[in-house]
Amino acid sequence: MPLPDVSGTRAAVGSWEALFRAQVTLLRRLADDDVWQPISMREYDVLFTLSRCPAGSARLHELNREILLSQPSLSRMVERLEASGYLTRESDPADRRGTVAVLTDAGRAMQRRIGARHAASIRRYVGTALDEHELATLAELCDKLRTAQTSIPHGRAVTTTSGSDDDVGQ
Repeated sequence: MPLPDVSGTRAAVGSWEALFRAQVTLLRRLADDDVWQPISMREYDVLFTLSRCPAGSARLHELNREILLSQPSLSRMVERLEASGYLTRESDPADRRGTVAVLTDAGRAMQRRIGARHAASIRRYVGTALDEHELATLAELCDKLRTAQTSIPHGRAVTTTSGSDDDVGQ
């Protein structure tokens, strides 16, 4: 039986933990910023995600793939955003059984207004910590990691019986 690649596992786990810890730290700082009113950071995420979609619209399951909310939580949030006039829900023209969330002019204006303040915070927390080359490298690595996931099969974690991987990480 081949021995597990402990050094490769350690490197992957160490890199993941560094990325995860950096994200948690930055998200906490960004969440504490006074830029989100009158909507929440999560509601902004929905508006931002829709603003990047063709025609400012997406099916709810497509939207759900891009944000960190459960489907029921997203559905309730979409209802709140619709009640506030920031988006509408329409039948999907390609499949009437589906629902499409569509960004309204008011939603686009809200996303831009909060987005400008949010971008200034990102610049302060990320742009002052890394130089231009490091920022470009970070974006490239994160994009590469995200897009690679489509070609890596889902599956259960591989377990080892040698015991040598026990202290590698979580």
